[in-house]
Amino acid sequence: MLWLAAMGLLGGFYLLFSMLDDSGGMVSSVDSNGAAMVVLEQDRSGHYVAEGEINGQAVTFLVDTGATDVALPESTARALGLQFGPRVKVMTAAGPATAWMTRLDEVAIGDIRRRNVRASITSGEFDGILLGMSFLRHYSLAQQDGKLVISQAQGALIDE
Repeated sequence: MLWLAAMGLLGGFYLLFSMLDDSGGMVSSVDSNGAAMVVLEQDRSGHYVAEGEINGQAVTFLVDTGATDVALPESTARALGLQFGPRVKVMTAAGPATAWMTRLDEVAIGDIRRRNVRASITSGEFDGILLGMSFLRHYSLAQQDGKLVISQAQGALIDE
């Protein structure tokens, strides 16, 4: 009887912690022709979150096809050592804001990598880094059944 109670308790903990995990999932692969593909699962909020890199440093992206550029907050840009380019006005979900233009040497999610990616550094603070269309427009996007597939054509260039 004690054994059943322990198994029930472990099962309950498993369910609790799996419900608290909002990260979704990510699978990355390269086929025999050299085409890379990343499959992301929606998190509980309906977003697609991907672990990746900017200039070789680990970051977490929120995929946002409505964002023109890869967008990151000023504090993150400073922590990554990014160069602040010209100041511009941008329209965000929260309304007009000030940003700086910059270029990222390399952006990667899984096996998909792209060099020389346009980005904007926002003066406002928000959680995460938006993986916008300055990166995504170079890839095929397909969404179905709570999964987003980002795929690269065989032999595709990785420079913008």
